[in-house]
Amino acid sequence: MLDRFCDGLRVLLAVLMGALAIPVAMQVISRYTGLIPTFLWTEELSTFIFVWIVMIGAMVAVWDGTHFDVRVLPDAERPLARLLQKAVVLLLIGVFSLYFFWYGLDYAAFGGNQRSVMMRANLMVTYVSVPIAGLVWTVFTAYRLAEAWAEYRQAGAAS
Repeated sequence: MLDRFCDGLRVLLAVLMGALAIPVAMQVISRYTGLIPTFLWTEELSTFIFVWIVMIGAMVAVWDGTHFDVRVLPDAERPLARLLQKAVVLLLIGVFSLYFFWYGLDYAAFGGNQRSVMMRANLMVTYVSVPIAGLVWTVFTAYRLAEAWAEYRQAGAAS
């Protein structure tokens, strides 16, 4: 189920990347050609879309295990050491993601009291990406931690 959810995030990411091209193209054309009038709202819209692209991309990266993991030590050969390596990284990501979720709720509420300058859009539209990302990271990290534990148990049963 989580794998399908992540596939949906990848599709959404692709759609947002395509959507980002529209306001950016409008900005470039209006600045350098004069063929269309200068639209100031395109800068805000492209920023909003970009924020969501970054947060969704980070969600996918946490699922894939490619975002916050830096290999300082080589992969351990013994099952317990391998579990500890994975658990330390996953627990640190989990703490970070819970922090994003918890404090992101206040951040989103703060954004709900503001409006963008040009579009007059409620800024909660972008600010809410922080607690959503934190929640998704937490779920993904918990699943990966359970997966690492099951792998350790399976390796222990095999030996």
